[in-house]
Amino acid sequence: MTDTIHIQIDRADGSLQRLIGLVERRGFHIDGLSMADEGASRRVQIKVRGRDAGRCTENLGRQIDKLIGARRVTFATQAYVAPFQTEAAA
Repeated sequence: MTDTIHIQIDRADGSLQRLIGLVERRGFHIDGLSMADEGASRRVQIKVRGRDAGRCTENLGRQIDKLIGARRVTFATQAYVAPFQTEAAA
């Protein structure tokens, strides 16, 4: 099963390389990667798949969050938050 993780990282030298290395060392295959520059940071969307059934993407997200330069880590299901809807006054 492929999961999508959204990450905001600093645009420091080697930051993307550290991210990719961490994902691979933790036992995940990278099925897709897209990136957009946002001034001093990069927004990265990475699609990962565990090498075996014992791999947990939530643990991977926590490990990425500890990475130097990582500012924000969310999963595809958390990336979109429905806007707050108010009820019309009766």
